[in-house]
Amino acid sequence: MSDTMTRPVTVIDVQTSPVSISDEAARRLQGLMQEKNLSEQFALRVFVAGGGCSGLQYGMTFDDQVREGDAEFVESGLRVLVDSMSANYMAGASIDYIDSLMGGGFKIDNPNAVSSCGCGTSFKPKNESGEAAQSGGGSCGSGGCGCK
Repeated sequence: MSDTMTRPVTVIDVQTSPVSISDEAARRLQGLMQEKNLSEQFALRVFVAGGGCSGLQYGMTFDDQVREGDAEFVESGLRVLVDSMSANYMAGASIDYIDSLMGGGFKIDNPNAVSSCGCGTSFKPKNESGEAAQSGGGSCGSGGCGCK
């Protein structure tokens, strides 16, 4: 057993989970996990990292390591991990899968974002007063999707 599996974990019940995941998004993600032959040890890790044209960008990956400070919860039948820093930026966010004539993809609706990239992968967060926080991100359009 790895060292990270024995550390304390913050378990959050579904009522207070940092993010919600639609049934369709969960179904698509579970399908991806099956395609990749990932065991039940794996969970969806949702995170925020520096970068993107708006300053911060969303990320999702499959992870079999629970780290200290992670929120671990089940949403729409999918096990989800969110680190404490990302949970602060994503509290109340929802993840959905949108299928359109232009193609399908995951969409994150984040009430903590004051602006976002046109492609939806980058955002500028609110500060405590609800205004746009200063961030050291790249320039708008640098990823080819444009900010809004």
